[in-house]
Amino acid sequence: MITLHLSSKGLEINSGFITFPVSIDILKRSLGDRFRSEKMKYNTIFTWDDLGILGHSENGELIDSLTLELEPDAYDFSPKEKFSGTFYFNNEEITAYYKTHKSECVKLFEGDDCGALVQDNMSAWFDVNEGVISAIELSVYKPYERAAGIPVDKYIIKPLEEEEITFVDFGFKLSVIEDLMYNKNVLQPKFDLYEFAKWYKTREIDIDKEGYGPIAEVVQYFKALPIPKRLASEITEIYQDGGNDIYMNLSPFSGGGEDDWDIECADDAKQFPNFKKATLCYAKDRAYDEFIAMDIDAEWL
Repeated sequence: MITLHLSSKGLEINSGFITFPVSIDILKRSLGDRFRSEKMKYNTIFTWDDLGILGHSENGELIDSLTLELEPDAYDFSPKEKFSGTFYFNNEEITAYYKTHKSECVKLFEGDDCGALVQDNMSAWFDVNEGVISAIELSVYKPYERAAGIPVDKYIIKPLEEEEITFVDFGFKLSVIEDLMYNKNVLQPKFDLYEFAKWYKTREIDIDKEGYGPIAEVVQYFKALPIPKRLASEITEIYQDGGNDIYMNLSPFSGGGEDDWDIECADDAKQFPNFKKATLCYAKDRAYDEFIAMDIDAEWL
């Protein structure tokens, strides 16, 4: 049985204190060595199936956060059992404490409806779906900050004074934007939905109500956004995942809609001389076959 306690003393797991980031060797002393790991594109996930616990590591060696899965998802890395241990926050069972003190919870990011219990430099964030707590994430507390002012022209799309790429497939363009804007940081400004909603003056964008499907103004922004042709050589691969930043900004509460973001054809790939690999989850079979025919290493996520 796993017992966690978050208090002014720190985070304690089975009588052993840990701080993030923590080495996997130290964590094994508290959670045991019956875990598996899966290398993702940008991090490594460690799964304790029997305990219902996930560990997230950016470098594959140090665990940056832990997630207690109270209602496990159906991903390959998801634990096979739900978390059945006990977790106390200042000597009180944490889910009971959360329900009675939710109004006191700290919002970790703009649009955070769930909030987190914070103790010194540690946060316990609650993932709540339809009133049911599905997971609790433990990580270092990082206060959310946003610049006080948004430049009035930040999201005004200006014509390029150089040659730009012409796309025939919007789904492919979104994957290119994901890599250039959010992974490589060479396409500016980096789009932030909550900031855009504050900036946008034509009407009020209610993200809480509209974020379950594509938000029209955001879709139009990315359709109109020009991409300089000089950046074409930056693209060596595209990697589609429902949690990609581009999809979270288009439709934050749906994880991306397959019909909305599908790559219909691979014609645009011809414009990217170094493009060699495509990992797909939003694409038609036709596009997959065309990638293969172009000697691009295509695979389904």
